[in-house]
Amino acid sequence: MAVWAIGDLQGCYGPTRRLLDAIRFDPARDRLWFCGDLVNRGGESLETLRLVHSLRAQAVTVLGNHDLSLLAIAQRSEAEQRKVNPDLQRVLFAEDRQELLDWLRSQPLVHADRSLGWLMVHAGLAPKWTTQAAEQYAREVERRLAGGGAQKLLRNMYGDRPAWSPRLAGTDRDRAIINVFTRMRYCSPRGRIAFEEKGAPGTQAPGLYPWFEVPGRVERDLKIVCGHWSTLGLFIGLGVHALDTGAVWGGRLTALQLDSEDLRIVQVPGRDVAGKP
Repeated sequence: MAVWAIGDLQGCYGPTRRLLDAIRFDPARDRLWFCGDLVNRGGESLETLRLVHSLRAQAVTVLGNHDLSLLAIAQRSEAEQRKVNPDLQRVLFAEDRQELLDWLRSQPLVHADRSLGWLMVHAGLAPKWTTQAAEQYAREVERRLAGGGAQKLLRNMYGDRPAWSPRLAGTDRDRAIINVFTRMRYCSPRGRIAFEEKGAPGTQAPGLYPWFEVPGRVERDLKIVCGHWSTLGLFIGLGVHALDTGAVWGGRLTALQLDSEDLRIVQVPGRDVAGKP
């Protein structure tokens, strides 16, 4: 048996199939962890979503910002849905759309396996969040997303404010939690996210830090695997294993074996983009 974590797919069906072949994935014995952002930009979001859905008994997926965006768009009128890019429209108007979207809506924001020693999140954690706190905050949002509060939550989740505070309540609290889990790259020592900063480390404004390097951050009892940050690339350090290696931009798609004593990484070429390999 092997447990593999895989970085952002973003609708790159061909590379996903190549990566599963490269790791010799056997659904009878292996398990997959998908770091979120299954859809958007890659041109094959419907096929990718169907593939991951078909593997749901052997896989765990956390929600990324693009996945949540798809769910939010699906709540809008048909006319509004037809304004989004063709890749997402193919999901929104597919005959099996409801099955796929209902399944996606039931996926977690955080997945932890303490026996394995890993926690998976799409983007990051606030500097003062322990893994236990992260699980608690994730469950708050997940209950509403999977239940009757989904429409209100998805309608109100957009926005850069407020910054996270444990005193927040209602839609402000949900939005702040979602922003940390699905949009975090850089933040201040107090945990305020710098949403406009998306470049590689060293390009950010003074006083900002990658979320995993913030001075005074809490010690965490689990290793973390994540995606979301393509300009960071493959990063392994400080207990963090970041796997978004830009497959949708012509980079590579990356898998990391979580149950191996050695660092075992497998990569395949990503989407074929003009001017890139």
